[in-house]
Formats: sequence, C-alpha cells, structure tokens
Amino acid sequence: MRQQDDDAFSAFVAARSRHLLQAAHLLTGDRHRAEDLLQTALTRAYLRWDRIVDEDPEGYVRRTMVNAHIDWWRRKPWREQPTEVLPDVGVEDSTGTADARRGLLAALAELSPRQRAVMVLRYFEDLSEAEIARTLGCSTGTVKSAASRATAKLRLSPALSSEVAAWT
Repeated sequence: MRQQDDDAFSAFVAARSRHLLQAAHLLTGDRHRAEDLLQTALTRAYLRWDRIVDEDPEGYVRRTMVNAHIDWWRRKPWREQPTEVLPDVGVEDSTGTADARRGLLAALAELSPRQRAVMVLRYFEDLSEAEIARTLGCSTGTVKSAASRATAKLRLSPALSSEVAAWT
C-alpha cells in the first residue's frame, strides 16, 4: 500500500472509528466483543483500501461488521460458564441511564441478528431502507418486514421500560 493510501486509511480510522465502535457495541451488546468486531472490519478494509477508498469505505466497514457479527453469532463461541465466585458489582447509576441502556441492550439481544442489524442501521446509523438493504444484501421489503417484526418484538419486551417502549 502506498504512503498516501496509508495516510487516507489512518485519517478514516481517526475520524470514524468512535462512531463505528458505537455501532459495533449496539450490534454485539458487549464492549470487548465490539472492539474485536471493529478491529476485524478495519483489518479487512485495510487489505482492500485501494479498491474501496473511492467508493464508500464506511459502508464497507459497516457491512463487514454486520456480516462478521452474524458469522460470530452463528458459531456461538460465547456460551456462558457458571462460576462460584461472582465478579465485583459496579456502582449503581443514580440517573437511571445505565438501567435504560441495559434494558435497551437486553431488548436488542432478544432480536434475531438480522432484525438487530436492521434496527441498529436504521436508528443508530440513520440509514434509509434502501441503504440498509444494500448494506445487508437483501431487498427493501426484507428490511421493512424485519424492522416491523423487530419493532413489534421490542414493544413487547419486558426489558424495556414503558417510557422507552413508547418511542419504538
């Protein structure tokens, strides 16, 4: 890769990695897994940078994250193991923000990988249905039906408070 391409990639990572990490966190529900997912996507983007730089590098990274997350989810290497000693418990958030966030992540975890991807891309990434369809490699009708089913499932989720469920 040329120095100019390296500089362009570094600038892209510096400018967009925080936002992409937030999207990855919403996809995975776990900060550490999100970091791994973003690293995987950025590595793949770096290897193809000369081909994607003039197109839509953020869209490429976003689609790579979604696909890698779905692949990881299918393998399910994360099965929980019981333990005798519980980890330290953090300090409770007095503002309730942490509870709302936990509820949202729990509700998102109840969705299928595709439904979750559609909801994250629509409401966090603010993509249109056509952009989501292009990112996921499906039709806009599939995006609409996945969003409709996900919204209905979120409305019924006990993990969301009535305040949060009202805007879904």
